Amino acid sequence: MSIIEKNFNIASEIYASHGVDVNAALDKLASIPVSLHAWQGDDVTGFESTGHALTGGCQVTGNYPGRAGNADELRADLDVALDQLPGVNRVCLQGHEVDKMFPGVDRDAFTIDNFSNWLGWAKERKIGMDIAPAFYSHVKLDNGLSLSHPDPEIRKFWINHGKAIRKIGEVFGRELGTASVCNFWAPDGYKDIPADRLSPRERLRDSLDEIFAEKIDPAFELDAVEPKLFGIGTESYTTGSNDFYLTYAASRNKLICFDTGHFHPTESVADKLSSVIALQGKILLHVSRGVRWDSDHVTVLNDELRSVARETVRCGNPENIYICLDYFDASINRIAAWVVGCRNFRKALLIALLEPYKMLKDAENEFDFSKRLALFGAIDTLPWGAVWDYFCEKSGVDPDFCVMDKIRDYEKKVLINR
Repeated sequence: MSIIEKNFNIASEIYASHGVDVNAALDKLASIPVSLHAWQGDDVTGFESTGHALTGGCQVTGNYPGRAGNADELRADLDVALDQLPGVNRVCLQGHEVDKMFPGVDRDAFTIDNFSNWLGWAKERKIGMDIAPAFYSHVKLDNGLSLSHPDPEIRKFWINHGKAIRKIGEVFGRELGTASVCNFWAPDGYKDIPADRLSPRERLRDSLDEIFAEKIDPAFELDAVEPKLFGIGTESYTTGSNDFYLTYAASRNKLICFDTGHFHPTESVADKLSSVIALQGKILLHVSRGVRWDSDHVTVLNDELRSVARETVRCGNPENIYICLDYFDASINRIAAWVVGCRNFRKALLIALLEPYKMLKDAENEFDFSKRLALFGAIDTLPWGAVWDYFCEKSGVDPDFCVMDKIRDYEKKVLINR
């Protein structure tokens, strides 16, 4: 028996003494899908080869060697990352991470043909695919405006892009047997105080309504809308604010996307989950880490991540909450960023699944808040790390202390030569 198994058996006994079935928790953890954000691998640049500058608030800092320059390289990098990740994983694309471009075809006319190799790759790996429109990095993003632009021709271009991505998502869902989540975020807004706050939001509302006018079977494609507090160049006014999208999602029966970096640093996203679940039922959760603003740092196992994971588990994941990572750091190895961030969120989910929830809830229902507080402190000392090591071993992936070995080897053989 290995030291990992010995530690796991001891940990299981400790958890059992508190009424927690460790094996049931691991079965649940293994079944929760997490969608890996492809754009970490190419610094959100896409592969259109049109020379468009990165625009629209997607600030990627750093120039670590090895950025994926095409879809084949990105898939190869994702293969390395996915092989180091336990549990059920998916991949989410941005709408400009195409396999191929065709003469005269721009984003407003993309079809599955632009993403055909992604579909074949996903079938081979037996994973689901999600996708999001790219309302940025394009000459039609005029003065930082897309779906809310006053020019109807510019709006039409972006509306058609949104429609095209939904149809691609539908094909992903139909062919892969699992619904593709299509998330809509647009960078529209103003750097300084606007004279007219209402009209841009009315135009955004109407543009979205036109995009979503065609009904698509939710068994194949699900729509989500993503708010933001502010972005670079939209410090004073964000058209797609939280108030706008929360109301829009509720009135149009869409998923609201909560990005953990899109709110004020003192505002807890964890507290929002149960509020929306109670009234709207389902959520798309983008897991990121803001440092003083929406800076999209790699997730670490901090209190906020644990709180978000706890509420994710309590609110009925995976039935009610779809999870996608959303950060991009080009100052470190991009594959390491995927692996470290995804593992940290899985650890947070494991900690939540291993909590003696019944004990906590019983104390609360008995109004014994002193006991509840004491239990929360006691939970922090439970040996979840031994369970995590066993989960990794059982899943056939390297333990945390060895996880960089294969990534460094791939970096030397592949990334450094790009």
